[in-house]
Amino acid sequence: MEDNRGAPAPTSQQARAQAAAITSGRAAPATEVSASSRLRTLFHRPRLSPGQRRIAQYLIEHLPEAAFLSITELADRAGVSQPSVTRFASAVGFTGYPALRERLQAIALGTRGGAPDEEDRGNELQAAVDAEIENLENLRRDFADADRVIGVGRELAASAPLTVLGLRISGSLAEYFAYAARRVHPDVRLVTRGGSVAYDALLQSREAGGAWVLAFSMPRHAQETLNAVRVARGAGLKVALITDLALGPVVDEADVTFATGTGSRLVFDSYAAPGVMCAALLQAMTDADPERTQARLEEYEQVADQHQFFLRD
Repeated sequence: MEDNRGAPAPTSQQARAQAAAITSGRAAPATEVSASSRLRTLFHRPRLSPGQRRIAQYLIEHLPEAAFLSITELADRAGVSQPSVTRFASAVGFTGYPALRERLQAIALGTRGGAPDEEDRGNELQAAVDAEIENLENLRRDFADADRVIGVGRELAASAPLTVLGLRISGSLAEYFAYAARRVHPDVRLVTRGGSVAYDALLQSREAGGAWVLAFSMPRHAQETLNAVRVARGAGLKVALITDLALGPVVDEADVTFATGTGSRLVFDSYAAPGVMCAALLQAMTDADPERTQARLEEYEQVADQHQFFLRD
């Protein structure tokens, strides 16, 4: 594709790289930015579906009223289904429609709420931090009811072996979780390769008595992650999923999902909220069997001291 001057149009990632280019100091003071301009910036995502673009256009054209609609009312006005509205909220960086509506109301009322307005965001690095702060605030609200985290942590602690699955870019989160979980769990199996390698590991885990898989699916969501989760379910394993979406094909296959926002202001995503989600599940695992946790940590510290794993602070 070419622009009007004959130059090739940038790809979605090239456009993201250009938009996230780092500049020094604060952004130059902006003139009054209209609410519709703020919404266009908020909704600028290259992979929105036609239905999602229809929702975005309706919100831009009817913001004063639309910002206060229920999810049912917005779906009716935009001519889409309620799940489509929920998927739209996730696609533009929110954990659900309530978080999106809160931001819409702040823009409609001309107040600062949710993510900062463009003219107040400082430079691009500060804007990325602001977006992650919003993700963490949303996660904090989700943690108001900690029972689900506690319950899943108990199930993961009891699953022997426990399989941790993270493919492609999700592998870094899976490696972090598996590394820490091995300190408190006797048999943690990490799967970071897809295809038949993942299938073999999942089937062997089930044959060995495992009951649960903790899977990670971060954008861009890999087809091989969906395939692996389906294999796990087919083998009789239950799946706990940490992802950035509340809906989608991988979510449909999971037994329980923890949806956490990812930072998408820079070229490559950042994972502050998913990292905290990992730590919360690890805490729940340690709390599920405190005697085993204490014994394993003490044993590990003895080995670490004996072999001088770490520098002394």
